[in-house]
Amino acid sequence: MAHDNTTSTTAQPASAPAMRASDQSPDQSPSDDVRPEGAVEPVEATPGTPATRAWVMRCAVIGIVLAAVNLRPAITSLGALLEEVRDGLGMSGSVAGLLTSVPPLCFALFGVAAPRLARRWGAGAVVCAGMIAIALGLAIRPFIGGTPGFLAASALALMGIAVSNVLMPVIVKRWFPDRVGTMTGLYSMGLAAGTSLAAAVTVPVTDALGGDWQLGLGVWALLAAVAVVPWLPLVRNRGLGDAAGSAAPRTGTTPKSGTPKPDAGGDGLRITRSGTAWALAVFFGLQATGAYVTMGWMPQIFRDAGVSAGTAGLLLAVIMAMGVPLAFVIPRLAVGMRNQGPIVLTLGISGLIGYAGLYLAPAGGAWVWALLLGLSNCAFPLALTMVGLRAGSSAGVAKLSAFAQSVGYLLSIPGPLLVGVLYQHSGGWGLPIALMAGLMVPQIVVGIFAGREGTVEAEAARS
Repeated sequence: MAHDNTTSTTAQPASAPAMRASDQSPDQSPSDDVRPEGAVEPVEATPGTPATRAWVMRCAVIGIVLAAVNLRPAITSLGALLEEVRDGLGMSGSVAGLLTSVPPLCFALFGVAAPRLARRWGAGAVVCAGMIAIALGLAIRPFIGGTPGFLAASALALMGIAVSNVLMPVIVKRWFPDRVGTMTGLYSMGLAAGTSLAAAVTVPVTDALGGDWQLGLGVWALLAAVAVVPWLPLVRNRGLGDAAGSAAPRTGTTPKSGTPKPDAGGDGLRITRSGTAWALAVFFGLQATGAYVTMGWMPQIFRDAGVSAGTAGLLLAVIMAMGVPLAFVIPRLAVGMRNQGPIVLTLGISGLIGYAGLYLAPAGGAWVWALLLGLSNCAFPLALTMVGLRAGSSAGVAKLSAFAQSVGYLLSIPGPLLVGVLYQHSGGWGLPIALMAGLMVPQIVVGIFAGREGTVEAEAARS
């Protein structure tokens, strides 16, 4: 699940080996650098001695993995203990739905500030601050008292997650230009592992701590605190991978060959004129709705069906863990196809079957439904891949990525809240599950539209 990233490309540092086409992961679109064209980022020298440089790069590898692990436990740990939190704070179903809507809201609001903060302070410093915010938010939210304080502390943690969401892919490409595929694989695995780990062990850990939900949630602050440590040396090395950031012309990447090509004039692109851009934004928003409903409500759905709390957490972990292998497979399939519609259809049908089974036999076929919904949730890496395929220049990819994610996250905000309202007023999960199944239909339609061959630049030029 890892749900929450932008995509771009930057010129490689002169001191780094040129990235081979075979090293570039096809799920990396060519625009993780969201700086405006022509912007000059401050350049600072990296440590001069090979031994020091190697030590700093080891810290970067460890820091990236640990940061990725911490990008989802704040959400999935809460989902596993949502019933206890509601009882402890006296939340209604509607307020609990608001709580599950906070992550996409924070990602939409705070994520857009990340590139500007990185230009001012350096990407490493901003991610380090993000890890500190996550640790503080998770440490205080169970004990601050009352629903408003819980929401505010959650927002602090999610703010740290939001800026790290945006900057982690940028850091991978800037600091490891010759190992993008390897480092992105580590990052993706760390994100999925953290997501599923929190879902699986939060309830057992809470039981081991005497059944205190406050301790069960607060313990995840320790993991975030550990993630701060390797970023501290990197705060002083903001130029680690950016030395040539403004010294060489930008390049795009053709989807099929990986061969660099000059920018195709994305600077003047009016992204709102592109129907494909709107379709991709809606597709992103609908898949994000499903993801955050899953993380926030799925354990409760299983628990209300008679599944134990520990098993419900494991089922959520299975859903999230499906993203570990499929995050590698699906983008590679997508870049080899002229039209990604068949993948969209396959994921959508899996979701429809999963929700139908959840409606008819939530406990009896729980493991099967978890596998199908886990497959359906892999629309996220597909959406990011299509961002890179639907633009013909690095500037175009940056604009399309920012547009699709900002609009998409805003569209996803009402979903978890509406699920909570329907659950409270209907007294069961029939209507919420029917709503989620119904949303799969427009997701398939707009996804097929967004998956058609072509670029937003060409489409906007014709309008």
